[in-house]
Amino acid sequence: MTTTGFGMIVRQALCGAALGLQFLAGAVLPVHAEGAGGAAVAPSPAIAQLIETMRIDEVIGVLQAEGLDYGTTLEEQMFPDAGGAGWAATVARIYDPVAMRLAFDARLAAELQGKDDAVARMEAFFASDLGQKVLALELEARRALMDDDTEAAAEEAWAALDAEGKARAAMVRDFAAVNDLVDSNVMGALNSNLAFYQGMAGGGALESEMTEEDMLSEVWAQEADIRRETEAWVYPYLNLAYGALSDAELQAYTDFSATAEGQVLNTALFAAFDSVFTPISKALGQAAAVQMEGQDI
Repeated sequence: MTTTGFGMIVRQALCGAALGLQFLAGAVLPVHAEGAGGAAVAPSPAIAQLIETMRIDEVIGVLQAEGLDYGTTLEEQMFPDAGGAGWAATVARIYDPVAMRLAFDARLAAELQGKDDAVARMEAFFASDLGQKVLALELEARRALMDDDTEAAAEEAWAALDAEGKARAAMVRDFAAVNDLVDSNVMGALNSNLAFYQGMAGGGALESEMTEEDMLSEVWAQEADIRRETEAWVYPYLNLAYGALSDAELQAYTDFSATAEGQVLNTALFAAFDSVFTPISKALGQAAAVQMEGQDI
C-alpha cells in the first residue's frame, strides 16, 4: 500500500486504537510538544504511569520495526540496490526508539497537562482486565500484519464479514467512527507526506522552483488514494485485533472511547504520534534526497 509521489506508505500512519490507531491527526502542519510557556512538558507521575500501562515502549518497538521495513521499501522505490549498509544505518538512526519515546512522552504530557481526573479514568480503564486485553490484542495484530500473507488473510476475513452485513461488522465500523480513525489517519498520512516533501526539498532532490504551496497541492492530490488505502487497512486490522473480544467487550471498549476522557485521549494520542512521525518523515525525505544525489549519508 503506497501513496503517490514521494509520500510515506499509508500503513506507517496507522496503528491500533489504544496502541495508537489514533496516531497522526490535525492540520497538515508540523506540531511541537510544548506547553503554554513554550518549554517541553515532562510527564507527571500519573501521565508517566498511563504511558507505561498502555505499553507504549512496545508500541514504539513495533513502529520502529515497521520503519526499518519501510526504509527497505524506500530504497527499492527510489534508488534500487544503491542504498546498502549505509542507507540501512541511516534509517536505523532516524527510527531511534529512545528519541521516538521522548517525543511521544513530551507531546502526550502537553496534551494531558491539567487533566488529572480524565487521566485517572484513562488509567482505570486500561489497567483493567479488559484494557490490558485490548492492548495485548492490538500489539499482537499489529505485529502479525507485518507478514504479507497474514495481511491478505485479514483483508479477506473482513471482506467476508462486511459482505454478510452482520452486526459484528457494524460494531467494528462503529468503533472506527467513534475514534475518528479514518479521517484522522488520512490527515496524519498527509502530514507525513508533506514533511517528506519538505525533507526532499531540503536535501536538494526537488526542483528549486517548487514552492511550499506546490508541495501542499501535491500532497492534497493524494487524499482520495490515501483514504481508500486507509479504509482498506483499518477495518481488516480492527477485525483481526478484536476478533478475540466478545460483542460485549467490544461494545465496552467503544463506550469508553465515546466518553469525554476517551475522546481526550484519542486526540492526545494522535498529537503525540504526530510529534514522533512528522520529524521522522522529514528526516527520511532529506536522507533519501542525499542518497539520490550520490552523497554519503
